[in-house]
Amino acid sequence: MTNQTHLPTEGLFVGRASSASHPLVVTVRDGTVFDITSPTAPTMRDLCELDDPAGHVRSAKGKPIGSLDDIAANSFETKRDPAKPYLLSPVDLQAVKASGVTFVVSLLERVIEEQARGSAEKADAIRADIAGLIGHDLSKLKPGSPEAMEIKAKLIARGAWSQYLEVGIGPDAEIFTKCQPMASVGFGADVGLHPVSTWNNPEPEIAMIAASSGRIVGATIGNDVNLRDVEGRSALLLGKAKDNNASAALGPFIRLFDDKFSIDDVKRAVVRLKVEGEDGFSLEGASSMAEISRSPEELVAAAMGPHHQYPDGLALYLGTMFVPSKDRGEKGKGFTHKVGDIVTISSEKFGALINRVRLSPDCPHWTYGASHLMRELAKADLI
Repeated sequence: MTNQTHLPTEGLFVGRASSASHPLVVTVRDGTVFDITSPTAPTMRDLCELDDPAGHVRSAKGKPIGSLDDIAANSFETKRDPAKPYLLSPVDLQAVKASGVTFVVSLLERVIEEQARGSAEKADAIRADIAGLIGHDLSKLKPGSPEAMEIKAKLIARGAWSQYLEVGIGPDAEIFTKCQPMASVGFGADVGLHPVSTWNNPEPEIAMIAASSGRIVGATIGNDVNLRDVEGRSALLLGKAKDNNASAALGPFIRLFDDKFSIDDVKRAVVRLKVEGEDGFSLEGASSMAEISRSPEELVAAAMGPHHQYPDGLALYLGTMFVPSKDRGEKGKGFTHKVGDIVTISSEKFGALINRVRLSPDCPHWTYGASHLMRELAKADLI
């Protein structure tokens, strides 16, 4: 592999990179990666807490640590030289949360998963039944609106109500923990599937980056890896379906809001997905943020506020409308990952996030936590 971050030439990008002493807070300028770690912002959390993160990054002198091409190329697990810098997940101490069932297409697929009880073989027949029953009459609905509640009543009367429909068109958004702080992985890292799963997929999404006050300071792209069979068996298995070693990917960088990039750009973004298998299988799709049923601001407010505080801020996956159903192998069994798949998630204003799929136990184990980061930063006199 070669560097395929496809980072836009304009924009204010911040991320994290490895070093021999401690993880670095970095930015990209004219194709060069600069270390801007300082006592003012020794972590990405601290940078996002500043009154003007974009202004801080612009004014930070920094120290060049290498070209983006070289550092990105060294970020792939298969070619990595740990003695040289490589990209890490762009978040550190932030909580990593996710919102689900925020697009109608995804909503219907979740209902199908529940009805199929985790069986991929039953999904096609149920998909046809659900489409015949509901059609597309949910696509224009505002969750929690009187119109949505009318449809809810009709579906209950038909015996077709679902817990996924409850969070898809009801008043309350689904917000769950994707992984612990410091557990997400970045560009080039392997992403993990729990070995019990035989029906799973990538979820290409945008993730909002918010400070502890709830102020959204930027965004990145991510892969909210999902085990369809596990979640389909029971919603109470959501933790097992979503939070496994290396199952949360973010990156390559956070794009900070400034005078050239705002929340409106996020709302207009198209997130693209490509899966390339060692077996020659290829899958492509896209998810348009214009079709999301709850706004990014609404979802962040559902996750944090007077009811729930995050002193280190959070990264919040916004959900996806793309749930692959293309058959891979036997007809009617739909899509599932195979070990070795290369997943590329991209968006014009964010660049591309590339990861290789492996089983979670075979991915590098998560052994570096907040306590390790604090010790290393203290040793470097940064805190």
